[in-house]
Amino acid sequence: MSYFLPALKSGWHVDQAILAEEDRVVVIRFGHDWDPDCMIMDETLHSVAERVKNFAIIWKVDISEVPDFTKMYELYDKVTVMFFYRNKHIMIDLGTGNNNKINWPMEDKQEMIDIIETVYRGASKGRGLVVSPRDYSTRLKY
Repeated sequence: MSYFLPALKSGWHVDQAILAEEDRVVVIRFGHDWDPDCMIMDETLHSVAERVKNFAIIWKVDISEVPDFTKMYELYDKVTVMFFYRNKHIMIDLGTGNNNKINWPMEDKQEMIDIIETVYRGASKGRGLVVSPRDYSTRLKY
């Protein structure tokens, strides 16, 4: 499913995508197009793209082709989803301790829509950190 999402092919393209968008959240999936976890996340992002197009735009970046941001954003996980609004990285508190990004594949489309909408609402009010509508900490699983 990764071929359905628009791709950013260089560091310059990533910067321009973040800089150019004034009114919507920029959602970028960093990872490898061949990775199964990325494919799951890409399918979820593609399926919600039409429903969130008024307040978010979704891109993908293959970090083997564009290694420019690997150290800056600590892109060491298989799949990483980050949010930007008006050239600012928006952090999200998911209850996992890592507030910078989502680093696991999500299959639930409604959860992804809720997260993107929460990021948009918080970012449009000037917040740099928003709280996820759901707590993803592992303490609730045991």
